Amino acid sequence: MYCDSHLHLNDEAFAETLEQTILEAKKEGVSLFLCAGYDLASSKRAVEIASRYPEVYALVGFHPENLEGVSEGALKEIEELSKSPKVLGIGEIGLDYHWYKDPKDHENQKKWFVKQIDLANRLNLPICIHAREAYGDLLPLLKEHPVHRSGVLHCYSGSVEMMKEFAKLGFYFGFDGPITYKNAVTPKECVKACPIDRILAETDSPYLPPVPHRGKQNKPAFIPIIVRQMASLREIDENSMKEALEQNFMRLFHVKHGQD
Repeated sequence: MYCDSHLHLNDEAFAETLEQTILEAKKEGVSLFLCAGYDLASSKRAVEIASRYPEVYALVGFHPENLEGVSEGALKEIEELSKSPKVLGIGEIGLDYHWYKDPKDHENQKKWFVKQIDLANRLNLPICIHAREAYGDLLPLLKEHPVHRSGVLHCYSGSVEMMKEFAKLGFYFGFDGPITYKNAVTPKECVKACPIDRILAETDSPYLPPVPHRGKQNKPAFIPIIVRQMASLREIDENSMKEALEQNFMRLFHVKHGQD
């Protein structure tokens, strides 16, 4: 089966087409969907969707771009949401320096990232990390604040060398539509070099559509395109790639196939 290990069915883009989107993906063989929250409202929406669809699970947390107005009380609400049996981790959380250049913003992101790592550790849950132009700070931070249940670097965009360092800490790596882009040399090299037991496939729908759908809204039905590209880059057959991806998803998130 195919697992979409990171997408946003809670995004407004799917508000009118949610059921159709899930059914279309299931027809393509997608059996598991992990819907990621990025603030309190989207985390609540992710849990609500997961409660309605057996194939959908949720992540809850605060994205580094959504920290304005965040409080200890809001974090407590995330903790309450995480008690749902459909919540598999804390995410997406992390560091994003692309839009935020002020060192004060960086320190604030680090503060809330660490608070959410601590929450995940208390709950014995893995984390899902968003990192953009921040790997230099991310690695020492994770060494200083170890994650008990590991996690995944969602939409990994770092180097092969950095990937090896994160792998030593037990992390997994999610790859998306960009691995199908002609000029995405480094992501393709990372797919080739990633340990086979640490790789995950994700769409990040409705964002980052793969070729030949660039410029359109992404959706989970496109996950086979990403998996086929992974298999091609690694020079293995697609079924072997699918099996590895499924096993990795189950191992990291402690999901059994067919579990409600």
